[in-house]
Amino acid sequence: MFLRPQLPTTPHLPAAAEHGQPPACSCHPAPAVRRPVLPPATTGAVAAVLVGGVVLTALLAAVAVTAISVAAAALALRSLLTGGHRR
Repeated sequence: MFLRPQLPTTPHLPAAAEHGQPPACSCHPAPAVRRPVLPPATTGAVAAVLVGGVVLTALLAAVAVTAISVAAAALALRSLLTGGHRR
């Protein structure tokens, strides 16, 4: 009725150990995996990214200013047109 923990069974040795070869251990490290080396960022690439960021920021600011001015003009025209009908 009660659940009792069971010990895991011993895993089988790798096939290399069965054929007389020593098993892999931490004393024999595996060869390191080489990562591909990326070319270093040149100053031209960094300058291009910075200039692109400045241009995009300026365009965004221009769109925001234009939207605000169009909204202000629409409110002014609306108030002028609706104010004349009340008199």
